Amino acid sequence: MANIDFNRVKGIIFDYGGTIDTGGDHWSEVIKEAYNKARVFVSDEEFRDAYVFAERELARTLHILPEHNFHDLLKIKIRIELEELAAGNRIPSDLVDTKAPEIAGYCYEAARRSVEHARPVLESLAAKYPLVLVSNFYGNINTVLRDFGIDGCFKDVIESAVVGVRKPDPRIFELGAQALGLKPDETLVIGDSYRKDIVPAEKIGCQVLWLKGKGWTAQEDAQLHPNIIADLHDILQLLAGQEAYDSSTDAPDVDSLPQLH
Repeated sequence: MANIDFNRVKGIIFDYGGTIDTGGDHWSEVIKEAYNKARVFVSDEEFRDAYVFAERELARTLHILPEHNFHDLLKIKIRIELEELAAGNRIPSDLVDTKAPEIAGYCYEAARRSVEHARPVLESLAAKYPLVLVSNFYGNINTVLRDFGIDGCFKDVIESAVVGVRKPDPRIFELGAQALGLKPDETLVIGDSYRKDIVPAEKIGCQVLWLKGKGWTAQEDAQLHPNIIADLHDILQLLAGQEAYDSSTDAPDVDSLPQLH
């Protein structure tokens, strides 16, 4: 069981991508599954090269606009990947127009299901704590949150494309704690990436919960940590356990009370 002292926690920082929208799996896992469903078959190495190429292209060129929702983003991202694969003669070029919308649609529905699974957790935690989102994203995270109907769960959003700081730089978590108006040691960080979420958050003194799914590398898959959960709903069980413990320790010990003889 994760070792979280909820008595110290006064606010929570959530990661978004891979945490809320995939249930802990790296987004490459979702997209590769969508490729297979669409019968776009490439090797793992070819896929990963195209994935990295698209991420770098999105970072250096303004493809994603603030008004783009997640479906818009996926259509743009997947088209860049497929165009790169076609340019390298890994897939026929005529697949780009037909398969990009299909793959994007599959990924969007997968994200929507994951967000719906996360929604009761977010809403329950938001009723008890202020929540802040800290995410490496493309400048449109607020549109994405509104599209999925979870924007009201967060007091503030710290987005890398807006603040100019990207994970794993610990400063982005410092900005999250500042947005909460809390010290790092009063803050719980929940994320799916050991390298980008857990290590930098612990570096500044935050408590952490690692939602561990299928990672980008075998090294991350093999990494261990005392505070691992497999599902966001585990957080509610941890919190309920803490509350039950607090209730039991607040109850008076009958044997220690004055006795009538």
